[in-house]
Amino acid sequence: MVRRTGVRTVKRPRRASVLVAAAGWLVISLALNGCSSGDDAEADRAGGAKVVAPGKPGEQARTLTADEARKARGDDSPNSADFAYIQMMIPHHRQALVMTALAKRYAHDERVGRLAERIAAGQRPEIGAMEGWLTGFGGPRTAGGHHHHGEMPGMATGAQLAQLRAARGEKFDALFLKLMIAHHQGAVSMATELLSGGRNTLAEEMANEVIAQQSAEIGRMRRMQRA
Repeated sequence: MVRRTGVRTVKRPRRASVLVAAAGWLVISLALNGCSSGDDAEADRAGGAKVVAPGKPGEQARTLTADEARKARGDDSPNSADFAYIQMMIPHHRQALVMTALAKRYAHDERVGRLAERIAAGQRPEIGAMEGWLTGFGGPRTAGGHHHHGEMPGMATGAQLAQLRAARGEKFDALFLKLMIAHHQGAVSMATELLSGGRNTLAEEMANEVIAQQSAEIGRMRRMQRA
């Protein structure tokens, strides 16, 4: 992600690169956090523990000592904004999977059905990556009691989901697009907020992917609405 003074510029990473980088840096974080002072001393006597750091797209991975990996990583330990974002985005993505499952059954326009399949195929692995992030950093796997669905931007209400389940034909397609556009807009809003308040590099990379991917999908859905 490119940084400028006072400004965070959003770049669109490749989805596979984000998920691979997330897994790789989680390994580094766990390796570093799991070393006690005694372990460090023992590693120093043995020539230092080695950590494989994944390279950027097109670059080879590097083998670093624990000290080199700490310096390369910098202080990007998650703060409360990082944890809140990940904890809320998981159920946010899960609701999208509920909606796309309905589209698989009831979509009238095959373009809507294909879009729903792409959304589901993208968000399932993102849920896994976010759950892995929480596990790696020792956070709870679910949001705290103060994070209710109504506080998450774009979440469909129970009544709206009931309407979607009952709709058929063109009415289903129209309602699905309306609800999913709002859902994506909410996710983009949450991800943008994370970029201004979070600290963890991995969380920011995942937020950048949400912004890039879902903004593109919003554009596709709006074009479908106008067709």
